[in-house]
Amino acid sequence: MSITTVGIVGAGTMGNGIAQACAVSGVNVVMVDIAQAAVDKGIATIEKSLDRLLQKEKITEADKAAALGRIKGSTSYDALQGAQMVIEAATENHDLKNKILKQLDDLLEPDVIIATNTSSISITQLAAVTKRADKFVGMHFFNPVPMMALVEIIRGLQTSDTTHDTVKDLAVRLGKSPITVKNAPGFVVNRILVPMINEAFFVLSEGLATPEDIDAGMRLGCNHPIGPLALADMVGLDVCLAVMEVYLEQFGDSKYRPCPLLREYVAAGRLGRKTGEGVYNYAK
Repeated sequence: MSITTVGIVGAGTMGNGIAQACAVSGVNVVMVDIAQAAVDKGIATIEKSLDRLLQKEKITEADKAAALGRIKGSTSYDALQGAQMVIEAATENHDLKNKILKQLDDLLEPDVIIATNTSSISITQLAAVTKRADKFVGMHFFNPVPMMALVEIIRGLQTSDTTHDTVKDLAVRLGKSPITVKNAPGFVVNRILVPMINEAFFVLSEGLATPEDIDAGMRLGCNHPIGPLALADMVGLDVCLAVMEVYLEQFGDSKYRPCPLLREYVAAGRLGRKTGEGVYNYAK
């Protein structure tokens, strides 16, 4: 099956990034969120991103217009009918994802593939709330989606070969480099990455170095393009905390305990770039 139209539930950072990647690659998109303001903000974010590419001469005015023309925004799930695949890109909350997936399963035709962009939750567990576990898969993009090449294709226990191959083919059409991953908490990248971020918060909380020096140490000493604390601000501190809590629950190993300072930042609403302040202040 060739995917010509993709539905996306969630117009936030990940949702609008996925929508842009699809639209630029010639795939039609229906992006749905609960509020019109969220949909409008998502489309505006895509337009600004395309403007930056235009300024860098990576796309033309015609490319920008064509991409925006492929994106339809809506606050109704009914608009998703006609898509061959729907990607759930809501907040990393198990109960919320279950609710959305049940609604999608009831609405969509039986042959429509449902994918989730979860960064840590079990694909098998999420698939179980639908009646199409064989057509359910994890498709984990990385932030910022238009720039990052990697996509993790995660197979649940019942994901069929056809579903896996169709979604992998779509990722390649989007210009991404997919890897196939077995279902496990955090999959591959976040299983390694988020505990490293969490450890950076322990280092910060113990006063071993400033945030700037911690990040500089990892950039210059490990050749990372961005330090772990700056990366946490980009990902969202709430997302990092949620992932660590999933690890602690699923593995039952205290090495995955979230750093108390990370919890404190989240409790204070300092979630990173999306709120204007996290470890660093972005208000200016």
